[in-house]
Amino acid sequence: MTLPRGWELILIVVVIVLLFGAKRMPDAARSVGRSLRIFKAETKGLADDDAKPESLTAGDGDSAAAPAPVQSTPPVKDTPAQERTEG
Repeated sequence: MTLPRGWELILIVVVIVLLFGAKRMPDAARSVGRSLRIFKAETKGLADDDAKPESLTAGDGDSAAAPAPVQSTPPVKDTPAQERTEG
């Protein structure tokens, strides 16, 4: 399958402009640009994350990772039914 060329491309652009309107096209293009920028930054971040563990293990031989933070649970309050039976 080949990419559209010449008249095919012009026809596709005309159909898109008719469907969405010329007024909304710049906003749509801006949104696509932002999305691509975010996607590129996230994929670069994933590549950086993959590179970091290698550099940590190549150091002084201590490959122990920092423990995950412990989340505390909120205290459980007595329900009115429990208060009545205890008192």
